[in-house]
Amino acid sequence: MKSSWDERIERATQLISVYPFAAEALRFLVQLTMLQQELYLEFQLDPNHFFDLDGSLFGQLNPPALQGQFSSFLASVRQIAPPELAQAAGDLAQKDSASWFRLIEESWLSPTARVDDDDAQHGTEAERCLVWLFLQPCAEYLAARQNQVPANGSTTRCPLCGAKPIVGVLRPEGDGAKKSLVCMLCAYEWPFRRIYCPSCGEERDTKMAFYSAPEIPHVRVDVCDTCYTYLKTVDLTKTGMAIPIVDEVAALPLDLWARDKGYRKLQMNVVGI
Repeated sequence: MKSSWDERIERATQLISVYPFAAEALRFLVQLTMLQQELYLEFQLDPNHFFDLDGSLFGQLNPPALQGQFSSFLASVRQIAPPELAQAAGDLAQKDSASWFRLIEESWLSPTARVDDDDAQHGTEAERCLVWLFLQPCAEYLAARQNQVPANGSTTRCPLCGAKPIVGVLRPEGDGAKKSLVCMLCAYEWPFRRIYCPSCGEERDTKMAFYSAPEIPHVRVDVCDTCYTYLKTVDLTKTGMAIPIVDEVAALPLDLWARDKGYRKLQMNVVGI
């Protein structure tokens, strides 16, 4: 049985030839996901070394134990990432472990913060992005261990870890579709209202809209004209083979359109867009 990591890698590889305008981003996604999968498997082999498994999801991380993995992760990212992120990985690798721990702990304990938040206490945007990418398999491993997750159909943050959503999903239900959101950190998916802004809570349909592009008809961009943020949604009623986290990356024309119209993305994706 394929793991979720294998499914992401396979889907991204397939889409490289389907969407040439996103080929570079998808190639990076394939290689990045392979790195993250390796980390995830390491955590599975020796979880007690990396985590305090008796506490809540957040607060369980042991940054000093992750030093070797983070160093290897930075070295690998330098070989595969776009120039700006590769340079940031090299610069961060030159800093001391105390700087690493500050970045890791800030990102881990403040899951609601934007990766590209100018008010963040430590690190550049690119450095915070690297830490976030490193922490994703940590959070996914811990999330997979949870037996009970609070259900809340209106929350704008992940019910499990408190982080922001990275993509919306429409899944078949009866004659229509039900909406959910996928967490940017632990990848948990939770139900969400169809007409509701995950950024500001706007629920007037006159202030909410969505747009799609003919090149990628199963992905749309949901915009809010109250807070001027947007989030992409992958419609599985149109393409059941889609992997939301992957197909979101492939839908670059929607990001370009939204930015041109003055909207700001709720949360950048794993390739920094």
